[in-house]
This record gives sequence, structure tokens and C-alpha cells, in this order.
Amino acid sequence: MAALFDVPDNKKIRVIVDTDAACEADDPFAIVHALISPKLIVKGITAEHYNEEGSVQKSYEEIRTILELMQMDTPFFMGEERALSSAEQKGTSEAVDFIIGEALREDEHPLYILCQGAITNIAAAFNKCPDIIDKVTVIWIGTHGEQTVAPFREFNAGNDIISANKVLSSGTNLWLVPSCVYTTITIGIAEIQNDVLPCGAIGRHLFENMISYNNSEFAGWTQGESWSLGDSPAIAIAINPGCGHFKEIEAPIICEDTSSKKNDGAKKQPSIRMYTDVDSRYVLGDFIAKLKLFTS
Repeated sequence: MAALFDVPDNKKIRVIVDTDAACEADDPFAIVHALISPKLIVKGITAEHYNEEGSVQKSYEEIRTILELMQMDTPFFMGEERALSSAEQKGTSEAVDFIIGEALREDEHPLYILCQGAITNIAAAFNKCPDIIDKVTVIWIGTHGEQTVAPFREFNAGNDIISANKVLSSGTNLWLVPSCVYTTITIGIAEIQNDVLPCGAIGRHLFENMISYNNSEFAGWTQGESWSLGDSPAIAIAINPGCGHFKEIEAPIICEDTSSKKNDGAKKQPSIRMYTDVDSRYVLGDFIAKLKLFTS
């Protein structure tokens, strides 16, 4: 059955989901979560690259597949094809123009950009139109936070370090979800089969996409029968900023190995919000419950 509740209009927010949707299996779960959440007015979905030739096109096609399976007509846009080559490079993609247009539009609902990959589209938009920097809240899944030694090469920041540092130093209202937090959103594949697979065409797609990737040569870093839905906190935090703990920190500078360092110059980095934990029970439970309501 459909959800028997709605959200008061004054509590709703506009969102743009910025996603490298085809790089692995967790992005589609987060996209679907956003689309079925009553609080979120999804204005559009923008495709991100993942530092491979043609990857932004693959992300674009995965977004199209999700929307077709859900029978939704949410606008979606091609993003920048590759990482920025300089900190001043302006974007030329339709995603960048969409982000700028939506940020400049007068609307009583605040605009959040939920970034689930390299943050290239946002950095390119900020370079093209600096006036939008103070008109958005950016929630980003990326970096190792304050860790000065990188435990591994962090995927999202590592795919465009120039853009990472551009956005971190921009002064925008940035809520950061670092690796030590997003890796804790763990779900068993058996749970996905039990609770997600039965949920219509989109549930089957999410499950089969997960199984396909889990069995591929690209998933050597996984544990075998579980997955971290690491992009989902971007959605959950937009719905409920209090679903985790956070602190205000000076924005880190991201090094080439994706470790973080503090600015050793006279000028301080701007302050950002960094989450130190997120309630995985809430994130996963909210998604599964909404998916069942949407498809029943």
C-alpha cells in the first residue's frame, strides 16, 4: 500500500542527487531512497564520472534504468566527463548548468546537493557561478575526514582531488560523511534478497545488480556476503540531520594519497560539519520500509 503519511510542506527540501551511479552497487540504493522519501523534492539527478573513460555515460544510463523501472520522470543530466584539470576550470555539462539554475531559482524550500561520488560537477558549477556557493547545502560522501594517514585510497575524493579541495575550501555549507562513517552502513546480501528482491522490478534490479557486482573481479575488496551501502547516508542525513553525531571542524586539505592535512598557511580553511557516526539501523530500516510501501 502507499504511505499513509506526508511531510508538512515547510519541512520539505529540494534536493539534487549527484551520483556515479554505475561504478558499483550501492549508488542505486541511495538514488531509490531519495526518490521514495516524501520530505525530499528531487529536482533532478546528475551523473558523475568515476575517473574512467566513458564512465559518466554509464552513470547516466544507470540513472535512466532506475527511473524507467520506477516509472518516474525525474529529470536527469550528463555531468562533466572527467576530473578537473585546474582549480579554476569551469563546467560545460548540462548537469553544471542545471545545478546553477536550480540554485539561483527563488524557492522557499532550501536546496541540498547530495553527492555520492567525485564532487566534480559541484566544483565545476562553483567555478562557473560563484554566486551559488552560499545558496546550497552540500552533503558529500567522501574523504577520510581528519585522518592524516590514509587507510586506503578513498574512492570519491581520489577520483578528483582538485574538485575535493575546491569544494572543501569554498565556504559552502558542507556536511561531510567520511570513510570511517559511510563504511558502517552494512547489510547482508541475504537481507537484501529477503527484503529488497521481492519489491517489484526495481527491487529485482537492485538485488541482481548487487549480486553481479559482488561476483565480479572488481569486488575483491568486499567480504563476500555483505555490503556497505556507503552512499545512503547522504540521503538519510538530508531526511534527518540528527540521525548521527557530528562536529564542526576546519575543512581538511586532501593530499594525493587521499589523506588529510591542515592548512599550514596563514589563512584558515572554512568550517564544515563532519559526521562522526550515522545510525545504520535508521538508514537501512527507513529505506526498506519505504521501498516495500512504494512497491506494494
